[in-house]
Amino acid sequence: MRKVYKYVLPIDDHLTIPLPQGAEILKVDTQAGIPCMWALANPEKPSEVRRFRFAGTGHPIEEENLKFIDTFQMDSGSLVFHFFEIIK
Repeated sequence: MRKVYKYVLPIDDHLTIPLPQGAEILKVDTQAGIPCMWALANPEKPSEVRRFRFAGTGHPIEEENLKFIDTFQMDSGSLVFHFFEIIK
């Protein structure tokens, strides 16, 4: 059975996160000032490692194979981050 799960995200340029196969990312935002990702997933499915990329506004992005997920703000809007999945 699928459920919505929360994953706490460290702010780093590149992340690898194990998710159940077929997990659908719903939202990336902050909760109590901590970056989080919510995904609809079936925990009975085998896990697969997925790769992600944070980029601040104005920062260079060298990868070409990116799928945009979401944008969120931190520190009362003084920091804006854009979150992408790196597609194989």
